[in-house]
Amino acid sequence: MIWLTGGALLIAVLMITGLLAFVFFRGITTMWPGPVVKLTMDDGATLMGEITRTEVQRYAAVAAARPRTEKAALLRRASTAHGASPRRRLLRIGNYELTGEHFRWVDDYQVAAEDRPAWAVVVERTAWGRFYGVPRAFIVEGQRVTETPEETWALFGNYHPEVTARRTKRRRLETKDIGRLNAELEAARLAVRAAELRMGSGSGVHAERLRDYATAVQRISNEFARVRAEVAALNAENAKFKMILETADKREVTLALADIVRAYPANQLGFTGKLALYASRWREFLMDEPREANSEGGVFPAIFGTVVMTLIMSLVVAPFGVMAALYLREYAKAGAMVSAVRIAINNLAGVPSIVFGVFGLGFFCYLIGGSVDKMFFAERLPNPTYGKGGLLWAAFTLALLTLPVIIVATEEALAAVPNSLREGSYACGASKWQTIRRIVLPHAMPGIMTGLILAMARGAGEVAPLMLVGVVKLAPELPVDGIFPFLHPERSFMHLGFHIYDLGFQSQNSEAAKPMVYTTTLLLIGIIFMLNFLAIRLRARLRRKFVSVAL
Repeated sequence: MIWLTGGALLIAVLMITGLLAFVFFRGITTMWPGPVVKLTMDDGATLMGEITRTEVQRYAAVAAARPRTEKAALLRRASTAHGASPRRRLLRIGNYELTGEHFRWVDDYQVAAEDRPAWAVVVERTAWGRFYGVPRAFIVEGQRVTETPEETWALFGNYHPEVTARRTKRRRLETKDIGRLNAELEAARLAVRAAELRMGSGSGVHAERLRDYATAVQRISNEFARVRAEVAALNAENAKFKMILETADKREVTLALADIVRAYPANQLGFTGKLALYASRWREFLMDEPREANSEGGVFPAIFGTVVMTLIMSLVVAPFGVMAALYLREYAKAGAMVSAVRIAINNLAGVPSIVFGVFGLGFFCYLIGGSVDKMFFAERLPNPTYGKGGLLWAAFTLALLTLPVIIVATEEALAAVPNSLREGSYACGASKWQTIRRIVLPHAMPGIMTGLILAMARGAGEVAPLMLVGVVKLAPELPVDGIFPFLHPERSFMHLGFHIYDLGFQSQNSEAAKPMVYTTTLLLIGIIFMLNFLAIRLRARLRRKFVSVAL
């Protein structure tokens, strides 16, 4: 039994360690830049891109893909060129608007020549994915001012930072300023609607709100015109600068600098350049918004939503779970009812999470949220405010999901406290509550914190219920902003778990999104680890504090 149990533990540790090591390796290497290769095929076609994966083919698979008359020739050719292991490589060719595909499998025995062009440039764009080409000319106000890759690349380095700054400013105007103006206009409209519902359409208050609304419309219209003019000026300035790149098949394509996030000559980067690019990609991934159907860009809104939802869930579930466990263990008398409640709690822990999502949608969103809308936000109806999925209801749903974990862990921690401590407290004249607060809870606190850690880990990784109660594919605007009341728990949000699901199963191109799946998974594991680490540190401090006080 010693060897059997020890072997089972070893296998479990190896499985977990192997999974984490695999995710870590694939996630940490996703951002590292690779070389760009140019392949000339047997039929004269040329391809250029980055090799993302290599597979070994069997001769039978190679021959079965060709007509019978070519079978022997293909076998001989593959054997001569690659010995016993002919390969195929997945090439990220990009240039989607030209090729209609992001990736293409290439058999090695079909490649006539392969090289790495010195001036092959990788262009990461705001849309359409990556572009691969050789810089041929730089355009300023419609005029070609360069004709060589060296001159073109030098001008790109000079002008692109300025274009990026203007693009960032335009984005800020379109989201922050225009969003603020829309919010002010909507607030004025709702004030009119509220006065109409409460005072009547012919009342003096309603007439005053109408005048305020007309004034607000005039002022905001002028602000809109100013912002639109500033955006148009920024767009016009950015439109002056373009770059012409030549693809592998000798076609020239003009790219606006405003559409380029970053570009780099992949085959000229040294280790320092690759490291700087690697750091830049990680900064973008952690701090920016997603783009290109979530397959590129950053995941900061998802990070924020995951952390905030988990913290709200913990703040809600901890007190309710601990109080319920205290009543069941310390106050409730043993009987059929208490036994039934304990059985229900244990069974509740095994209910599929999607059931909690359906319950949260019906109870929190439609019943509670609908009632809140009728009482406090009647002027917004029929557009719901709290009567739909949002950050608050998602946190409440996951609190309900993890409540059995807290209750069971707290009960076990309370039961582990020796009765002699309780009896000694009673002998000194302490009341029931004084004994619980000063003796029982401090000794049970490590177990309670363990339950909270387990609940946080489970809640942070849940996806199925969130799909019904507030999480969405894209919500770049955070539920915290500078508009009163500053925190908006009714808003939909992004979540790293759902982001992984969306990348893996809902993405337009699964191959393009696969590296991001590993990286996002690594990030989610890291966030859960950090939350658990902080909770463990808090548990240790509380243990030292309360145990010393109790002694």
